Amino acid sequence: MSAAKSKTATAIHAVLGSDESEVKRVARELAERLTPTGGGDFACDLIEGSAANADDAATRIRQTVDALLTFPFFGGEKLVWLKNANFFGDSVLGRSASVQEALESLLATLYAGLSEGISFLLSASEVDKRRTFYKTLGKLGHVEVYDKLDTSRAGWEEAAMSLAKELAAPLELRLEEEALELLAVRTGGDRRTLLSELEKLSLYTAGENRAVREEEVRLLVPMTGATVIFELGNALATRNTQRSLELLEQLLTQEESPIGILLVAIIPTFRNLLAVKDLMDRHRLTRPAQPFFFGKTLEKLPPEALEHLPRKKDGTVNAYSLGIAAQHAHRFQLRELRAAQKAVLEANVALVSSAQDPAGLLRQLIIRLTAT
Repeated sequence: MSAAKSKTATAIHAVLGSDESEVKRVARELAERLTPTGGGDFACDLIEGSAANADDAATRIRQTVDALLTFPFFGGEKLVWLKNANFFGDSVLGRSASVQEALESLLATLYAGLSEGISFLLSASEVDKRRTFYKTLGKLGHVEVYDKLDTSRAGWEEAAMSLAKELAAPLELRLEEEALELLAVRTGGDRRTLLSELEKLSLYTAGENRAVREEEVRLLVPMTGATVIFELGNALATRNTQRSLELLEQLLTQEESPIGILLVAIIPTFRNLLAVKDLMDRHRLTRPAQPFFFGKTLEKLPPEALEHLPRKKDGTVNAYSLGIAAQHAHRFQLRELRAAQKAVLEANVALVSSAQDPAGLLRQLIIRLTAT
């Protein structure tokens, strides 16, 4: 990298992502570090980036360009901060021709290099990562991305557990595997919620032994709707009829739709169990001690053996969910899981086409699926 490019990279910063609260926090701390000391009112040109319409957005971008092209007073230094911008996403505002034209001007200014003593900071929560601006920005400067986990996507639990481990480290907490998994699910991987719950656990486990067990997470961390769904899947996989019915009633009380419960909790659980049971029987696979370990086992199998397995949106095998199924597949015979697959499909048809009581239908289905 040339000296000019290196200088530009240290002068251009962006804090982006869908985790709005974290983006604001990190950008604020970064702005405090980048703002020259002793510069007074001239140390930072702040452009509020929350625009009401396309013309307003284009005006704010032009103001940013003007600020970047204006030398600091008295030959000093300054920070130009385009703050809380809302026109970088895949939206009507972001796709506006006037906004795109203005962004091209901003990009050209950044690409040409900033004058000595000028730094640029961009913070925005909605960003279309497919656009040229985002891709080029990463080449010109330092970009930090803080996205919320999408719990509707398969495999989010792994990312949530990694985040929980990362946030627990400064608190010197040692999360046991079962506690880590439960904490990740109960918080949905939300950074602010994780921090809050970890601080609570830290106070509860004060002392030399900083280990956090599953029992403590169950005691201190409340369940969300997504948590109940996850725990219902686990209860079904362990053939715990009473617990499964209790969780079903909780979801129904929370006004979750019966068809939604079937599609999100029951069908995926038995689809994974059937796929894994068949795979384990065919290839003589052993039950993993932890869900994570199953991914390494799958990597040793030929590609054709994995073709029918459930996958994430990026096309990779959802090893974590399959690992959970692999821990419990021994509780079922293959013929039972094939019968279960047929039963859940029949229930799906009945829920959308018959006059049967949906809640009663699900109760009967759960009893049928978990009976030993």
